[in-house]
Amino acid sequence: MAKVILGVTISLDGFAEDSNGSVDALYPDLDTLRNTGVLRESIQTTGSVVMAFKEFAMAEDPDWFAGNYEYQVPIFVFTDKVPKKHPKETDRLTFTFVTDGIKSAIQQAKAVAVDKNVTIIGSASTTLQCIKAGLADELHIDIIPLFLKAGFRPFEDTGNRSIRLERIKVVELPGGRTHLRFRFVK
Repeated sequence: MAKVILGVTISLDGFAEDSNGSVDALYPDLDTLRNTGVLRESIQTTGSVVMAFKEFAMAEDPDWFAGNYEYQVPIFVFTDKVPKKHPKETDRLTFTFVTDGIKSAIQQAKAVAVDKNVTIIGSASTTLQCIKAGLADELHIDIIPLFLKAGFRPFEDTGNRSIRLERIKVVELPGGRTHLRFRFVK
């Protein structure tokens, strides 16, 4: 059965986005990151991806995903509006726009992932929604040695109950990036 992996990159002071909602400062090492075992493993074990429309819209041209995006798998975008023009697809990468919430997007992604993982590309809001609703099996956090000082934090208000996690793995990556993996204890 597919695991649901929630992935997010944060600054040392806990921000997943700057004040403008941009993640650019958190990926100064994107070219290097693409060649790490951590990302290669994630690509190999991912059967589908879930992201919010905001993450989808970060690509200036939605057709860019086909053939260029790391994850060439079915992508489920949860949104309140479906774009007028459907993005280019390939035989491996398809888009489904889900208008009835993140939970539905994850359920649909699990159905096509079969025995591979569902990877959630998390912004601050997406991460918080997943944690509050208990939708993820694991949390993968990359920490960048940078203080953003302002922006959006994914763990700001996770509700009024304690959430316990168990550390699975810690990996030091080039450029000072630290990759942490946790399992949600349910």
